Amino acid sequence: MTIHDTFTGAQFATEIARIAQDMGITLQLGSDFQIYSDIIKEHRPEQPLGEPFDPEIQDVNHKNAFWITGWDRQGRLVHTQAMRQFHLATTLADFLDQGFRDFPPTGLPLDLEKSRYLPGPGARLIRGLSCYHGEAWLKGGENGFRGTGIAGALARFALANTVLRWSPDYIFGFMPERHAFRGLVEREGYMHSDPGALYWHMLDSAEVLRGYMVWMGSEDLAHMMSIPPETLVH
Repeated sequence: MTIHDTFTGAQFATEIARIAQDMGITLQLGSDFQIYSDIIKEHRPEQPLGEPFDPEIQDVNHKNAFWITGWDRQGRLVHTQAMRQFHLATTLADFLDQGFRDFPPTGLPLDLEKSRYLPGPGARLIRGLSCYHGEAWLKGGENGFRGTGIAGALARFALANTVLRWSPDYIFGFMPERHAFRGLVEREGYMHSDPGALYWHMLDSAEVLRGYMVWMGSEDLAHMMSIPPETLVH
């Protein structure tokens, strides 16, 4: 990453933090996942901590992961995100062929034996220093912030901070199909997606939760950070 890219990324992230502050959200970054786990248990019990960031089962620390929380003016948790890096000697498709069950949607009774991963062209391309983007949550309802446009800005805040910390080759994440159909891929700033990547089967049910894999490369990320973030919010 060039000095110009670093400066642009820092300006981009700072501007989003200012926009969030103006809307009543104070952003906090950290890398102690025991602290993050405690925050989730106390303030977001309806959506448990995702397995990829659970310090009880994963080695997540300041070298390979960080989290973001957002708090409103009343001190309520209104937003979360997290990033974790992987050094892939092979393709992401090969990595997920055996490891996709380590990235389940939280709080659902899943039949992991029946669940399937089908790699798309993006997963066959991705390798090297790759970061997983998860834990995305924004409070809705009467005191929430959904529908304001801030969700897209906050996603870009996480992406920009990942570039500034690690300058990854790729960033990837997973998204329920129903959210992708509503345009969330584009709203979060992702420029590529692999439809039909995940099929999560429910226990004792015929229901299947279908998922997209979303991703971007380093050139995509640089382009994203060149677009003024103030155009994202209403």
